[in-house]
Amino acid sequence: MGSTLDLPGGNSPTLALVHPTEEEKLIQFNLNGAEWRGALSLQAYLRREQILSSQTLTRDGGITYWILVDTATETNPLDPSSSARLPLASCETYRKKALVWQDGLVCETIAHGIGSVFCAPHLRKRGYAARMMQELGKALETHQTTKDKECLFSVLYSDIGKKFYAEHGWEPFDSAHVSLPAGMSKLVAGKSLLTAQPLYEEDLASLCEIDEALIRKTLNSRAKDQKAAVAFIPDIETIQWHHAREDFVGRELHGKAPKVRGAIVGTEQGKRIWCYWTRMWYNQDPKESAGNTLHILRLVVEDGGHSSWEGTGAKQGNGSSNDDERDAAIAALFLMAQQQAEEWKMEHVEAWNPSSAVLAAAQMLDPEAQVVERDRDSIASLRWYPHHEGPVAGSIDWVGNEKFGWC
Repeated sequence: MGSTLDLPGGNSPTLALVHPTEEEKLIQFNLNGAEWRGALSLQAYLRREQILSSQTLTRDGGITYWILVDTATETNPLDPSSSARLPLASCETYRKKALVWQDGLVCETIAHGIGSVFCAPHLRKRGYAARMMQELGKALETHQTTKDKECLFSVLYSDIGKKFYAEHGWEPFDSAHVSLPAGMSKLVAGKSLLTAQPLYEEDLASLCEIDEALIRKTLNSRAKDQKAAVAFIPDIETIQWHHAREDFVGRELHGKAPKVRGAIVGTEQGKRIWCYWTRMWYNQDPKESAGNTLHILRLVVEDGGHSSWEGTGAKQGNGSSNDDERDAAIAALFLMAQQQAEEWKMEHVEAWNPSSAVLAAAQMLDPEAQVVERDRDSIASLRWYPHHEGPVAGSIDWVGNEKFGWC
């Protein structure tokens, strides 16, 4: 058996970013699964990753796997009997449909979401993760682009704070949330809620199409002197990927998959308010709820008469709002989410980057609800490829910076 002492440092010219073989992918899945499997067994985690790689979003090149290797050796120096190269660090990227608004024009672009950045414990402190991110940042600018469609940005969600990825080009953006406990809330005196109806799988595709049209309208309505804006398209393929992940874990832990995918208030098209959600289990005891979270994937205020930012994940104010009926409708969505969270052994409901309307609605159910600014976990970070001077975090609006964009 070889020694890690024989491995090159992260600045070695012999290191390269490549696509792994199936055997090399499995090596990394076994290593990162030990840390990331959550409530699943390692074998279940491996099965989940296989299923998630074959969804509509990820098939046909929708997901790309990357590893950093030493090109000076053709085999694994820690296991000479293996035909696989030694993955020094690894990650995966998801091809996403996105829109960019600049100088009065909206263009469709490819964007890449980066996930599962990993370096095994016995290989850390050698600069491998840093080298991988350097190489990846350059590679993604042209990865899967065409003559007619370029890549203008890539994103990741850091669980190690803001510093490391910012040093390699991915600047931290708004990363805040508001949370509510699972279960029935005590309503604030004098406030009444509208009635929310559950959303099921078959309801989502048409709503996603309407949502995309609303986002395009939002971007097209921007004044020409406003700063650039980016938005992932919350299409049905993206939402279904989240639900495939949820379904797998639900079946493993509880023997069934959830059916209620979200909630909607209103029946008249153009005046409805809805949200989709996903359940994420982290607690290894299926009977315990601590740590488990029902995430609001996307919240949509359909009425174009409201501010185009409201309900799109742009943080606004401190909970003050000018529309009690809208706030009550959002609160009704949250109430159903709380009930679903309790039923599925969740500890709380969480909505990312809440607007003033979202925060006001949360405070109708829990007067103590506040916006929490995250400084370590799930830090939304963006790398902007067009030439620019200085930081971009203050010069680009990220529209709809919500959980659906996470990968």
